[in-house]
Amino acid sequence: MRPARPLAKLRHALLLIPLAFAALTSTPTFAQPEVIIREAPPPMRVEAVPMERHGYAWDRGHWRWEGRGYVWVPGHWQRVMHNARWEPGHWEPHGPNWRWIEGHWVR
Repeated sequence: MRPARPLAKLRHALLLIPLAFAALTSTPTFAQPEVIIREAPPPMRVEAVPMERHGYAWDRGHWRWEGRGYVWVPGHWQRVMHNARWEPGHWEPHGPNWRWIEGHWVR
């Protein structure tokens, strides 16, 4: 039995690199389902914003739809993303309905 040549091993490794990248880039991502409701959300609650916390951005409280009605979600801290600003989630009119826009970082 002959030992494998180094060039043959290199050729096999070079063939596997594109396959590995293809596998990594083709993994599925799961998006948040779009939430559209007929009922307008209640008025925002007045919520005290805590003192600034270094390295974090305050995400204000909001109303979340829970299938049969709205439930208040209190504000919380989001870890700061470098060179980005936090855009809080919010409800926006969408024809006769209301659509939830998830909070996200804007660069």
